[in-house]
Amino acid sequence: MKELLQPLCDAFGPAGFEDEVRELIREWIEPHCDEVRIDTMGNLVGLRRGNGKGRRIMLAAHMDEIGLIITQVEDSGLLRFSQIGVVPLKTLLGMRVRFANGTLGVISLEGGAEVEILSRELPDMGKWFVDVGAREREGLPVGVGDVATLFRPFADLGERVVAGGLDDRAGCAVLVETLRRLESSPHDIYFAFTVQEEVGSRGATTAAYMIEPDIGIAVDVTSTGDTPRPKQPMAVRLGAGPAIKVADRGLISHPRVREALVQAAEAEQIPYQLEVLPLGSTDAQAMQRARGGVLAGAVSVPCRYIHTPGEMIDMHDLEGAVRLLTAFLARPWPA
Repeated sequence: MKELLQPLCDAFGPAGFEDEVRELIREWIEPHCDEVRIDTMGNLVGLRRGNGKGRRIMLAAHMDEIGLIITQVEDSGLLRFSQIGVVPLKTLLGMRVRFANGTLGVISLEGGAEVEILSRELPDMGKWFVDVGAREREGLPVGVGDVATLFRPFADLGERVVAGGLDDRAGCAVLVETLRRLESSPHDIYFAFTVQEEVGSRGATTAAYMIEPDIGIAVDVTSTGDTPRPKQPMAVRLGAGPAIKVADRGLISHPRVREALVQAAEAEQIPYQLEVLPLGSTDAQAMQRARGGVLAGAVSVPCRYIHTPGEMIDMHDLEGAVRLLTAFLARPWPA
């Protein structure tokens, strides 16, 4: 699945600007779907029809990632910015960024690196800037309203990979591979690749309203508790299998969905973990609230260092997520 992950992570796609990611995925899924459409918000939805004896199931993975948007250009050519999504400021100093047109820049701080090193408090947004190497304002290749992503190469460590944007290009890869492997299912399955999750699950909200699923499952990454002294203790470990969500800040998974996923994993002897995420949520919270309500849950890929340029996942967990979803979708919904 690395052949899916690397181009997905290399693609430009901050929230609201997912076009490059969407076109990549669309090319991969069209041969395996009965219908493919793009809605007004920009969500990509592929339908695989069942035999008419199952449920309407929506799987969602978001295409967008966190990023920056330029808010002001100074006479010196330095660029002030704001966040798209939650960007941890502690990771930014010296970080490179890439704009849609390929322009590269570096993030710095008023006063230089020693200011952050000596200060006990993190400087506010107004003290940060992007330097694209310009001498002055005139002739800049980017300006107010242009967006950028944190720029970093995809690194293959063998069983594990490191990249930015694994939140949630990992989930997108899981959905694509599940669609490829799924031979048959009693269910009508909507594979939804959603937009703008990092700014409030906006794409999933409209997609779920349109699809009207009986069951909704988000596929996203989740934090782990296996690094030294984690701020939020969690039972999830890298390499121990996909995580079946119990609850997070925005969702309490429906017991029937959670149990059906557990039964599928145990029937196929797929290692799995149970996840309680103290902070954050996924597109499942938007699906749960669509129209009259949806039975919702989530399958998560354990990920270290989320929302940094060095997100890390284990390929065994990614493979396990595909196997789990494939097994779940092939089974009839419990009566």
